[in-house]
Amino acid sequence: MQKELTKSVRKGEELPAENLKKFLLQCELITDEKSDLLITQFYNGYSNLTYLLKIEEKEYVLRRPPFAAPKRGHNMGREFKVLSTLHPVFDKTPKPYAYSEDLGILGAPFYIMNKVDGIILTAQEALERRVAPNEFKTIADTWLDTFVALHAVDYKAAGLESLGNPEGYVQRQVDNWGKQYLAAATEEVPAAQKVMAWMERHQPKKYALSLIHNDYKYDNVVFVDAYWNEVAAILDWEMCTLGDPLMDLGTSLGYWTTASDPDFLKQGLPSPTTMAGNPTRTEIVQQYAIKSGRDVDNLIFYFVYGLFKIAVIAQQIYYRFKHGHTTDRRFAALNKTAALCCNTAWRAIQIDKID
Repeated sequence: MQKELTKSVRKGEELPAENLKKFLLQCELITDEKSDLLITQFYNGYSNLTYLLKIEEKEYVLRRPPFAAPKRGHNMGREFKVLSTLHPVFDKTPKPYAYSEDLGILGAPFYIMNKVDGIILTAQEALERRVAPNEFKTIADTWLDTFVALHAVDYKAAGLESLGNPEGYVQRQVDNWGKQYLAAATEEVPAAQKVMAWMERHQPKKYALSLIHNDYKYDNVVFVDAYWNEVAAILDWEMCTLGDPLMDLGTSLGYWTTASDPDFLKQGLPSPTTMAGNPTRTEIVQQYAIKSGRDVDNLIFYFVYGLFKIAVIAQQIYYRFKHGHTTDRRFAALNKTAALCCNTAWRAIQIDKID
């Protein structure tokens, strides 16, 4: 059974229903502009705002940037293009229906896609379902198989060759995430400076190239059902690009907290991966290497990069909260999460281990 993941729309994040119904009619997604429209909001995500539209016995999902968010990282047109191009060749994506950059409709660019039915395995969902250790073995295998399949997509044949610039990808990411962190910093975190300097010195010079998701974790996939052996769709394609697949893996490892991690890390990055039956980060890497056929060298760099990127994202969201651009109380302690990720990355460098 699928649990409803939406709630009433947060104050200040409402959508103009009449404008939206006119747009839906123009796109032939509804037949009558006077039909009743119920708008609720998905609360799980921390970045782009996601809404559920119920109208004429149909369900659509709408994505738009956060209010008062910087343009970088919130390009709705790019996200819509990725889904439109990728969906015909990789069926683990939602089907996109319509995109608009007419600010007269919602005040921001947005797009509409189909609602994918299934189970999104958040930490709370896993606890409520009492997922057993043997189930997590299947969950992790399915999750990783889908990840490997994404990295195996022939992006040139799919028409996504212009999605990113492969030349100097790793150097560019190290530079850009460092600049973004400094721009959003609100307090001194010594480990952040140390990690940035270390990544500059230890980044790989040679690497593979593939389509990468850049935010692949349990709660960004929809499982078909509680047999856990099939993913219906991967969600949140806003950071998808062409790049080093091991940097994609590193980001996933950054989110992959385990039962043996310190309590402060598990609390700062809550995840179903802490529950019994999940593989360790090292085991994930070993399985990824076997399933993908890729050599996973320079592992500490990729793990550290993943943690630092998560730190930057958390710090940017906290910056918006601190300056009054959002009132979502979930963001009130994300500066601590950012510092935690930087400190964890620095510790991994010192002990030369990811577990």
